[in-house]
Amino acid sequence: MPRLLAPSQAWLFGRGVDLAVFAGSALVSVGLVLAAPGLGAVGDTPPWAWVLLVVGVDVAHVWCTLLRTYADGEELRRRPGLYTAAPLAAYLLGVFAWSQSPGLFWRLFAYTALFHFIRQQYGWVALYGRKARASSTERALDAAAIYAATLGPVVWWHAHLPRAFWWFVEEDFVAGLPSGVGTAALAVQGGVLATWAGFQAARALRGEGLQVGKVLLVLATAVTWFGGIVLARDDFSFTVMNVLLHGVPYFALLLRYARGRLAEGGYGALAPVVRAGAPVVLAVLVVLALGEEWLWDRLVWHERPRLFGEGGLVLPADVLALVVPLLALPQSTHYLLDAFIWKPGREPALLARLGWAPRGAAEGSKASTSRDSPVTHARPSS
Repeated sequence: MPRLLAPSQAWLFGRGVDLAVFAGSALVSVGLVLAAPGLGAVGDTPPWAWVLLVVGVDVAHVWCTLLRTYADGEELRRRPGLYTAAPLAAYLLGVFAWSQSPGLFWRLFAYTALFHFIRQQYGWVALYGRKARASSTERALDAAAIYAATLGPVVWWHAHLPRAFWWFVEEDFVAGLPSGVGTAALAVQGGVLATWAGFQAARALRGEGLQVGKVLLVLATAVTWFGGIVLARDDFSFTVMNVLLHGVPYFALLLRYARGRLAEGGYGALAPVVRAGAPVVLAVLVVLALGEEWLWDRLVWHERPRLFGEGGLVLPADVLALVVPLLALPQSTHYLLDAFIWKPGREPALLARLGWAPRGAAEGSKASTSRDSPVTHARPSS
């Protein structure tokens, strides 16, 4: 009899880290939703959960892109055009969209974030396929499973607007899709995921084993997107399911990259901060995230006086057209840069820094990595 679970492993970060950041994030999300009544978190996201999830994970993970880009002087000198053009283009587009209408700005921002979230999940599964040297058939099925797990609930959501939650602000998604389209989307999702599961089961029965990390990633994606959109009945459930599986693995990615870059002598004057380890780095990121949210609240929202103080500035509309895109710049730049900075075909040394290739072998692997997908593509919901 074949060993049904014979390991065919190619962990991204290592067994423990993979299980923690993918399966663990999903389990914590489900646990928090189930515990919501006892935590007093039914309905709107309470302040403690907003600080922990939105600020501490969602916004902070955006700022950790600094470890890959602007905090590294050598990286800035290598691609100055990209790191100048990305924030400039994001800001100018944001000012233009807001000048047309605030609703257009938030709609464009929401769909860009949604696209980024979906592409990030695809990026993870593509990397699993790369490390396992999966067949083209298996890679295609993995991609189909991820897109079904994410797009199915999203299409259903559009067919059942309004809901008790939004991505950024009320009415940022386009309503009016017939409800039958949403039902059909979930049916297609079920069919695709069943086909993918059948392929994985057939592999196990043939004794080829399962790539457990990848399987758990797909399952975690399906559970959190279906649970956080289709089953969710309030903002807290959506936020929990939306944030953890997106942000926590990204922390792991950037911390792993920073360790590899530090070994090369990178970061210059900032090296002691990175060398201090994850607790210090994460603390700095949370401080940056809190500073950003303080500015949002004082200048735009005025919603959290207990956290950020009473008062704030009431800005005229023409000033908001300049301020809001500026405050959104960390996120919008994060979305744009992620389409470029995680492509090993363009930067073979990336694999060595992440510990996925021997040091010194990067140039030799360039030809074989040119078609590989990025880890992420373009990000949520703070």
